Amino acid sequence: MPKEKSNNASSGQDVSKAKIGFVSLGCPKNLVDSERILTQLKTEGYDVVPSYDDAELVIVNTCGFIDSAVQESLDTIGEALAENGKVLVTGCLGAKDDEIREIHPNVLGVTGPHAYDEVLSQVHQYIPKPKHDPFVSLVPDHGIKLTPKHFAYLKISEGCNHRCTFCIIPSMRGDLDSRAVGDVLSEAKRLVNAGVKELLVISQDTSAYGVDTKYRTGFWDGMPVKTRLLELCEQLSKMGVWIRLHYVYPYPSVDHLIPLMAEGKILPYLDIPFQHASPRILKLMKRPGNIDKTLERIKNWRKICPELIIRSTFIVGFPGETEQEFEELLDFLKEAQLDRVGCFAYSPVNGATANELPDPIDEEIKQERLERFMAVQESISAAKLKQKIGQEFLILIDEVHPDGAVGRSYADAPEIDGVVHLTDEFDVKPGDQIWVQIIHSDAHDLWGVRVED
Repeated sequence: MPKEKSNNASSGQDVSKAKIGFVSLGCPKNLVDSERILTQLKTEGYDVVPSYDDAELVIVNTCGFIDSAVQESLDTIGEALAENGKVLVTGCLGAKDDEIREIHPNVLGVTGPHAYDEVLSQVHQYIPKPKHDPFVSLVPDHGIKLTPKHFAYLKISEGCNHRCTFCIIPSMRGDLDSRAVGDVLSEAKRLVNAGVKELLVISQDTSAYGVDTKYRTGFWDGMPVKTRLLELCEQLSKMGVWIRLHYVYPYPSVDHLIPLMAEGKILPYLDIPFQHASPRILKLMKRPGNIDKTLERIKNWRKICPELIIRSTFIVGFPGETEQEFEELLDFLKEAQLDRVGCFAYSPVNGATANELPDPIDEEIKQERLERFMAVQESISAAKLKQKIGQEFLILIDEVHPDGAVGRSYADAPEIDGVVHLTDEFDVKPGDQIWVQIIHSDAHDLWGVRVED
């Protein structure tokens, strides 16, 4: 993921000795951690600057999920050290203090993921809190956001109770730790009041929300609300914005969310990482392995909510994957007819138990399977998008450029799915919602023209 650096303006105070640079890497969950740290820095009067040269110190929030992300994080730490010299490291890779210091011994401090207080303590150690009048430099109620103003990520929990063999997230972020439902809903309300039109609900395992609390009853706005995804979605649906669910593990409880989608309360969109279709490979991954049941559930979901969009991710070339098992995966793709799909060639992650499995797959075979997989899915995607020609959709505008506007329908999450191009449409701004008729498609995107509401 490209580096994201805050470009928040200075408060106008003399904070020349309290300027912080910030680089955020990785997934949306990491982005939310960055937003929380930045909010606290701004609350304490630090100025967050967009360049290494202007910063007294640089914080790098790292990703450590796969080897390429680890390398990007290490490279970014090196760049920050070379350009600035004073660097604090936090985030998922920060859980591997020795690995970081072996390559970059001159970092000032290392902390793991969601270590907000420790990061602030380290900042205080090297750059004392500035003299600060909070009434001159107010931080908005919704905090500092790194996303555009019209959408925001809403993180509902940390950690994960699963032990998928290809994943090291629990070793970095710990077991499931659900946020209080009242805190989640209060944050959502602040974001909506600030103009957010779309809330993207995220966590390591969204459908497990509340399991660790035994679905304890919390309170929000004077009402009792269970700490459970269904009740959370019911409350979020009352806020009048798009609610999109990501990282949903395929528990049976997901079935209860589909009626909410059919009723238009939350977006008919599910991001469910199925990972594979071979029962044996899924067992090696420690993932749910009853594919026939999965296909049956998908059919039932679509029967209840025909508009449902299903996004998923898969891994090819997992250790021991045979050609026949890969063909099972392709057959699943063809039968499931998923709308949006991402795929990765298996990459050994330092610390993952899958590394100990026998029969690793040759890199050339991995890439060949990845290409075959994506060719099948591209054909499916092209056919499904072509069916939308002539239909009308409500579009949320993301940007306006010299050729026109670009937006998304309910079927498209930001940055990972397709977009709707509106050529020569300029009378809109980011965050606007307009009705559009689809006139053209390809394997990834749609083109449309504005119609009257």
